[in-house]
Amino acid sequence: MATAARKSRYHSGLQICNRVEHCPESTQRSMANILVVDDELGIRDLLFEILNDEGHAVELAENAAQAREFRAQYRPDLVLLDIWMPDTDGVTLLKEWSASGLLTMPVIMMSGHATIDTAVEATRIGAMAFLEKPITMQKLLQAVEKGLNRAMARPQASTPRPANAAPVALEMPAALGEVRVPAAHDGEMATQTFDFDVPLRDARDAFEKAYFEFHLAKENGSMTRVAEKTGLERTHLYRKLKQLGVDLSKSKRSAG
Repeated sequence: MATAARKSRYHSGLQICNRVEHCPESTQRSMANILVVDDELGIRDLLFEILNDEGHAVELAENAAQAREFRAQYRPDLVLLDIWMPDTDGVTLLKEWSASGLLTMPVIMMSGHATIDTAVEATRIGAMAFLEKPITMQKLLQAVEKGLNRAMARPQASTPRPANAAPVALEMPAALGEVRVPAAHDGEMATQTFDFDVPLRDARDAFEKAYFEFHLAKENGSMTRVAEKTGLERTHLYRKLKQLGVDLSKSKRSAG
């Protein structure tokens, strides 16, 4: 009910598909990794909830610096980029990505004050679409769907792992659909098993839960250090942990 109410506030009068089996085929999409870059907390949180409800994994950046850091380590499937930001504007960041060969994903520009010339310039640089704020949910989801379709149609370029990234060893057992990776638990090393023979979203949630439990154990339950380590805002982190069913009281007991 809360989700429906929020969506109604976002764009009144728009009929939303809440059940996959009742939605048009075009709305039944696989999960994608989407980066939202906007200096307004309310916009970031709202876009996170809407896109997360659609089944996507959403990362948030409040400025160009955070967006650069995320893009340097990962390749999002799509980026929603605000034009007017305090440190570096979205058009400048778009130019940087284009010049450095990092504009390998569809980018949708957003603004409530941009001129036609700004929109044309962003499109010339490489943006695939421009959304004017306030953005209706219908236009948002249509633009995201179009961008993801375009991303699927182009060849996928691999992003090299950072030089300082720790190696990840995967042990493939005889049983298909499972993988074991090292995981910290109560300060010791343990084995975490993931079942791949489940829907993609369930597999992602299982991995993310193990990922956050690992960092909570490693940082002795410190939410501040975990937020810094994972690159998430504290409010986003708390929401994510609650969504995944991570037992925070267990981390606090371990810390004590």
